[in-house]
Amino acid sequence: MSIRYITPSATLSADTLAGKVLGQIRREFGAEVEPFTLHLPVPELLAGVWIATRETLLAGSGRRDAKEVVAAAVSSLNRCPYCLDAHRIMLLESSGHDFSKALADNDPEQIEDEFLRDVAAWAAATRTPGSPLLATPPFSSKEAPAFIGTAVIFHYINRMVTILLGNSPLPFSSGFPKKVAMQMAAWFFGGAIRLLKPPGTSLALLPEAVLPDDMLWAEPSPVISAAFARFAHVIEKSGERSLSAEVRKAVHTSVQNWFGSDPGMASILLDEAITHLTEKDKAAGRLALLTALAPWRVDETVVRAFSSSFPGDDRLIAALAWSSFVAAKRVGSWL
Repeated sequence: MSIRYITPSATLSADTLAGKVLGQIRREFGAEVEPFTLHLPVPELLAGVWIATRETLLAGSGRRDAKEVVAAAVSSLNRCPYCLDAHRIMLLESSGHDFSKALADNDPEQIEDEFLRDVAAWAAATRTPGSPLLATPPFSSKEAPAFIGTAVIFHYINRMVTILLGNSPLPFSSGFPKKVAMQMAAWFFGGAIRLLKPPGTSLALLPEAVLPDDMLWAEPSPVISAAFARFAHVIEKSGERSLSAEVRKAVHTSVQNWFGSDPGMASILLDEAITHLTEKDKAAGRLALLTALAPWRVDETVVRAFSSSFPGDDRLIAALAWSSFVAAKRVGSWL
């Protein structure tokens, strides 16, 4: 599957940062899948998203099938059909059950397993700050950083994938052919799912960093807090290189005033948020705000307007990543 708006990367040496990350992804995730490889124009971001995903979803505390439920339920909540299909596949292999209809309908009550049903309901409430479900999560305090981290990373990934990838990693969109394709894909990833993954082995890919104050939910787990500290650091550095301080401030202000609903993002509201910016920064601000709050509205016109003033795949990926992470961190602050 091609990645929109960016040029495919050339063959990478195994001793580069990107090569080392891809080697871990092949071994422990099962394949070089596009939600990771779309970050290749900025190798540090590729390393960061892999570290955060590995140390929560793959190696963190808690049942793998339950964390796959979180990934799929969050993806359904964010209307990201690609990620929903991808993690329905992983859930099929890790649990032995196909919860496709329950997850696609955003109806956890259809799930028979009580724990998975409660986890799905919790994940579906992650954009509803103040929900009683968030105050009484179904997992233990020891497992909390892994479950919250999985939710946060998929609120990030969903935005990147919605903008840069298609509707599904599968070759068929519906019916029996899609069901067969899901079963084959689940079998393909089965070996990697069952592979023992000691916590913390990805941390050496990036240097140590300080965990931001708004991510203290990760602190009870030294490994997960170290993973998100590294990811947050490379995200912030990428944002500084791709977006002006004025654009970043405008996005921060808008996201802090967001409480999880699907904003219509009417043009007048968008214009008000960026009206004070220069013409070049207005294109960047429009891309960044839509990425954070309404990624399904980012189209070729929005991307080309940004890239005409700020050329380069690395700047585009960095701008999208920073904006996506600002929104994901906001969600994390509610959990």
